[in-house]
Amino acid sequence: MASLTLPSPSQASSSSSSSSFSSSFLRRSSLTHATLSFNESRRRIHLSNAVENIFRLKRCDLSEQLSFPNGKPNIPILNERTLPKFLESARMEKTVSRTNTRLKLFSGTANPALSQEIAWYMGLELGKINIKRFADGEIYVQLQESVRGCDVFLVQPTCPPANENLMELLIMIDACRRASAKNITAVIPYFGYARADRKTQGRESIAAKLVANLITEAGANRVLACDLHSGQSMGYFDIPVDHVYCQPVILDYLASKTVPSNDLVVVSPDVGGVARARAFAKKLSDAPLAIVDKRRHGHNVAEVMNLIGDVRGKVAVMVDDMIDTAGTIATGAALLHQEGAREVYACCTHAVLSPPAIERLSGGLFQEVIITNTLPLADQNYFPELTVLSVANLLGETIWRIHDDCSVSSIFQ
Repeated sequence: MASLTLPSPSQASSSSSSSSFSSSFLRRSSLTHATLSFNESRRRIHLSNAVENIFRLKRCDLSEQLSFPNGKPNIPILNERTLPKFLESARMEKTVSRTNTRLKLFSGTANPALSQEIAWYMGLELGKINIKRFADGEIYVQLQESVRGCDVFLVQPTCPPANENLMELLIMIDACRRASAKNITAVIPYFGYARADRKTQGRESIAAKLVANLITEAGANRVLACDLHSGQSMGYFDIPVDHVYCQPVILDYLASKTVPSNDLVVVSPDVGGVARARAFAKKLSDAPLAIVDKRRHGHNVAEVMNLIGDVRGKVAVMVDDMIDTAGTIATGAALLHQEGAREVYACCTHAVLSPPAIERLSGGLFQEVIITNTLPLADQNYFPELTVLSVANLLGETIWRIHDDCSVSSIFQ
């Protein structure tokens, strides 16, 4: 998985001039000595904390796990009292050294809990914004603080209701553009319409390209997305796209299970997800791979034909990017049990959970269903086997790196 890296200003200037010229250039610039120290402190935080704690496999300190009788997530919500220790220390460092910035973080109404967790990790306060709906359903957005000359990040997944949340994102982008924001980044943890990324039959639309055009034309300068349904969707945008994989978060949790590597097998629920499952298996102690061969007769309708690989007596970990109606993954789990799998785990980034997904996932086929909080989860959708992991630290660190990149680029223009 590629990570975002930021060259220091001295490295960027040395490629085009000598070190003496770089020093005189920095002296002639408008940067003060305090700003330079601020940037050096930020880079030290990146090297010492972000790379080791976020983008490399590392055990989380879950000593403050919460226990819920109805199966609510056992990963603590990121707030002042239950923040894990390694995130608390990182957040405090950022609070001290990253307060005087031109970074603004706003949240839409789609997933405010995730936005608040990101803000806690970054040591920032969410920007003040007024979002309301008129009686006829029209959306009204007003920023209640200045964003002139700022790097603005709008956190809004296009989850159900997809059309309303997408329209809200477009209006938020337009409001920031008309308020003279310097850069506008649409943080879309879940990118809706990503499944309509190609024509499989005649006279079909490619809705993913249409949505990409809408976001671009609304005024976004950049997009940050998590686990797109297919990588080709990045090419539909005419602006930079930062594609973040949430695998490290799930891998970190699976590492706490202490299952022997020779007992594991990673399973792709369909042929289209083989590349994703292979990358997951490689990072999971190079576990063997199995593939479920299915035949789809229609949208949200799947039929399993056979299994490629050996799962007898093993712990099977099924990996997918999203679970919608859970038809594919539930039918695949039933086949794995028939083939002699000892336990079956389901892992996915985006839990859409359209009916009857809850009934299928809680029917006893899975030892545990592991998802992330890129989409909000209603209280009635929790069940005992469900575990929700937070991607707030991953998105928060990525936002800082994008902001740093934009800041350095403006300095050396």
